[in-house]
Amino acid sequence: MKRVIIGLSGGVDSSVAAYLLKQQGYEVIGLFMKNWHDDSVTISNECPWLEDSNDAMLVAEKLGIPFQTVDLSEQYKERIVDYMFHEYEKGRTPNPDVLCNREIKFDVFMNIALELGADYVATGHYCRKGVIQKDGNDIYQLLAGKDGNKDQSYFLCQLSQQQLSKSLFPIGELTKPEVRKIAMELDLVTAEKKDSQGLCFIGKVKLPDFLQQQLKPKEGVIVEIPKEQSIYNSVEPKFNSEEEKLKYLSRKIDYKVDLGKVVGKHQGAHYFTKGQRKGLAVGGTLEPLFVIDTNVDDNVIYTGQGKEHPGLLKKALFIANEEIHWIREDLALKVDETMQVMARIRYRQPLQNATLHKVDSGLYVEFEDFQSAITEGQFAAWYIGDELIGSGVIS
Repeated sequence: MKRVIIGLSGGVDSSVAAYLLKQQGYEVIGLFMKNWHDDSVTISNECPWLEDSNDAMLVAEKLGIPFQTVDLSEQYKERIVDYMFHEYEKGRTPNPDVLCNREIKFDVFMNIALELGADYVATGHYCRKGVIQKDGNDIYQLLAGKDGNKDQSYFLCQLSQQQLSKSLFPIGELTKPEVRKIAMELDLVTAEKKDSQGLCFIGKVKLPDFLQQQLKPKEGVIVEIPKEQSIYNSVEPKFNSEEEKLKYLSRKIDYKVDLGKVVGKHQGAHYFTKGQRKGLAVGGTLEPLFVIDTNVDDNVIYTGQGKEHPGLLKKALFIANEEIHWIREDLALKVDETMQVMARIRYRQPLQNATLHKVDSGLYVEFEDFQSAITEGQFAAWYIGDELIGSGVIS
């Protein structure tokens, strides 16, 4: 019997995943990851991790599998929380869920599991794993989950071949309603539990409240840039090379306060992210205001009216060499090579037609259509068919 250690989070997905593994004849052990115990930032006096770990324990009891809790809060603080604050201070918007998978679940947690003699680590993610043979070697594939509405492959876009080789995703072939149905039939305590919102494994924490604990409020101005502003009407220059054109398409516009008008005040540019609409508290505009850029050095937020504001739309993005990650290392591009892919710049975004261009300094992702709010610090991920083959942090 192969031994599988499953991350039991106290939610319905991992509960059903554990049951399915047991049905498949594995020796299953449940481990709950405690990633946070600084109660000063949870937004209610409920203690979510305690509640979740109790639910996880009840599920393990019901399924008749051994269970224990591991405290990873030190590593979580170091690798996720400190990194997040550092990114926000630089005016970038990190994705804690992608990082949590790369750094915690499939690294720290996986190493603990392997030390406990596990052959595999399993999670309740909606994605699938494939394996193909190439030149006599096994190559592992990360495939989208069968439930198009819940596919979570994007969150695992930074996994390596090594990590995938040891991973199992038992519910990847199921839809969410099917998972809930199994949990109901088994009478599991998590059957009707709502999906967790908030930061990966911290529990019920609202991001702005969380950030305010560390990043001090600092009053600044909100500037509205009109659509008609001449910076958007510049004639596209003649390009001497494809790379020059891509550089132009992915360029960052240098906004200045005198390009628009001051329409309000805010408490800190580092709390805001591109494309954000909530929290600006500026009324009286014809169309809703969206954040089109932030400048954390000058503490200014630039906004524009409406979803189609030219400040939100771009056709290309750039990823620096050190931030490019190929799950399928065998498909990695060499300088001057291109590849047709489907790509997304955020979770749940429908896949978009795109072309990858490898250059000396990194990788350009050029989209067929304009993309809204391409955000520095977020992950772009690219697919061929339903296989996620690579990803990178947007520069």
